[in-house]
Amino acid sequence: MCEKARVIVRMLQGCNSMTKLRKIHSHVITNGLQHHPPIFDKLLRFCAVSVTGSLSHALLLFQHFDSDPSTTAWNYLLRGFSVSSTPLSSLLFYNQMLLSTRPDIYTFSFALKACEKLRSVPKSLEIHGSVIRSGFHSDNIVSTGLVRCYSIGNIDIACKVFDEMPVRDLVSWNAMISSLSHAGLHHQALSMHKRMEKEGVCIDAYTLVALLSSCAHVSALNMGVMLHRKACDVRCEGSVYVGNALIDMYAKCGSLENAVSVFNGMRKRDVSTWNSMIIGYGVHGKGIEAISFFREMVTFGVRPNAITFLGLLLGCSHQGLVKEGAEHFKMMSSEFCLSPNVKHYGCMVDLYGRAGEFDKALEMIHASSCHEDPVLWRTLLGSCKIHRNLELGEVAMKKLVQLKAFNAGDYVLMTSMYSAANDAQGFASMRKLMRSHELRTVPGWSWIEIGDQVHKFVVDDKMHPESALIYSELKEVVRRAVLAGYKPEVSNVTGSGFSDRCLGSAFHSEKLAIAYGLMRTPAGTALRITKNLRVCRDCHSFTKCVSKAFSRDIIVVFVLVTTTGDNTVDYALCKIYMTPRGIKKKAEEEEERKREEFSRRNLPPQPCQFSSDEFREMFNSENIPDDVDWLLCEEIVKEGLISYQVYGDLLRKIWIRKLLFIGFVIQLGDQNPNEACKVTERRLLPSSEPTVTTSFFLRC
Repeated sequence: MCEKARVIVRMLQGCNSMTKLRKIHSHVITNGLQHHPPIFDKLLRFCAVSVTGSLSHALLLFQHFDSDPSTTAWNYLLRGFSVSSTPLSSLLFYNQMLLSTRPDIYTFSFALKACEKLRSVPKSLEIHGSVIRSGFHSDNIVSTGLVRCYSIGNIDIACKVFDEMPVRDLVSWNAMISSLSHAGLHHQALSMHKRMEKEGVCIDAYTLVALLSSCAHVSALNMGVMLHRKACDVRCEGSVYVGNALIDMYAKCGSLENAVSVFNGMRKRDVSTWNSMIIGYGVHGKGIEAISFFREMVTFGVRPNAITFLGLLLGCSHQGLVKEGAEHFKMMSSEFCLSPNVKHYGCMVDLYGRAGEFDKALEMIHASSCHEDPVLWRTLLGSCKIHRNLELGEVAMKKLVQLKAFNAGDYVLMTSMYSAANDAQGFASMRKLMRSHELRTVPGWSWIEIGDQVHKFVVDDKMHPESALIYSELKEVVRRAVLAGYKPEVSNVTGSGFSDRCLGSAFHSEKLAIAYGLMRTPAGTALRITKNLRVCRDCHSFTKCVSKAFSRDIIVVFVLVTTTGDNTVDYALCKIYMTPRGIKKKAEEEEERKREEFSRRNLPPQPCQFSSDEFREMFNSENIPDDVDWLLCEEIVKEGLISYQVYGDLLRKIWIRKLLFIGFVIQLGDQNPNEACKVTERRLLPSSEPTVTTSFFLRC
């Protein structure tokens, strides 16, 4: 290599921008070194792979290279396009490469990454064949790429590829666990973790996030707590992604207090952290707390996104906060310039429908840009069933039939409404339509975690190894529940001489799960059950009376799945059945938490007793008492201007007294806010300190 070429190579090693690279490229051309292989590789690598590179410039370089590009050069181009917005180009270059050059491990790795982004299983099969012919089928990197590709369309093949790997590293295990979790095979994902432990592979943050997601979906709280301990052991608890996954897991498993504890312990938070807590409150039907948390989020300067408002609307819907829900729906577009999608409109239709305001619900559907989406009409149909509005229910059902988006669940809702209205003709027509379309209802499942095992039950389940004992126990449970006030609903007789086998069963899955939980857990232990469908009225009454009869807190989480077009979305709702003792204990825990919060922030719990004149006199005097700051804050907190959490963070700032005094002055309304700002700037801040603008204080 000549001296000029060596100098240019050194210059390229220190290149960090396209502007600098173009200057170096001009020197390369003027010196006639544009076809020098090492220089060409360096130029191409920066343009194709670097964050500050340019794929268009890389393509220009590649097309003007007069020799046959090396495998390394092809790999640079494949790698760049595989992670770009046009991964199809990567596969096109892969096809061209096979005509002139022999691929290596990295070639297949980048081609498979492009297949994964394109969700192309057929191309993955073709590349898999080439991998086998080239002798790279035992390579970890290539096999892991194949696992990710196959998990999109055929998880069984992905598992087979994984099992046939001679050596599996941590990345391979993470890919398999994540694939199982995304495919909804949460039990298999959790069992894969046990297999991983047996082989002596340590987990990392990526493993924890996937496993915690599976724990959230099957309400495996014990497993989640164990993973939380492991996160502390491997020092991953500080990861914002692990923290977010822990919050989500605890909230969906019915342990909101633990979710709050994780949130408070996180040093770094992003918008997803706040969203996880807001959705957690929404899942538990605590709309007021969700709104309070949202205000705190905005106070901290975190900009909300569409998911934030989804959690808010969910909480408002399930707590019946119609006015607050409507206000925040308008706020979404007016203050934060966010466009609502079908999920937000669905929450608003549900909000108005649950409140019985059907005119507003219909107005919301017609005003939306997605008024032809079946999700909105199905939501309206569910509200009609709650309020027994048969006339509007028929309108919603006709719309679903017109959109060709009806399913068995819609027919069951209509059948139930006809049954409640004693409309034998309508009931018979619905049953006839179900038979003619050969529709089948989604089977109801319930999961309960006992120790480190998750047990699954279906309606009238006889497959469990202990089914005989479970049914025997269930008879005793029903007997004691009846003594506690349970009145079984006879759903088989739904009207004048007609029946509905779809609407009820003597042994719904949650009843079996409750019986098994009572049989296999110590007295006083809370039962946590996860379902894939909502609880019927009979099971709701049964669960409430069992909680009373056995002095057990029972937490039921519904993981509901909705499908819109090609998108499948799941969300959770939590219903807690608490004994009087449990309610009292919960109140005591909340009171203790508040006392600890006061103690942690060194804030006495009593309110401020100073008058406006006393405040002003102390503020203007040279001897300001040490406790004035918290007293001012206490008064402002009482008036809702700022929260204690905000106070705790602001206390360390040099302008805390200024902020608090201005807030108090504005609250009293006895001084112009702008004048208050000028006075306090002169009073508190020395000229050497950075000042804070008046507009900032007024916003606070």
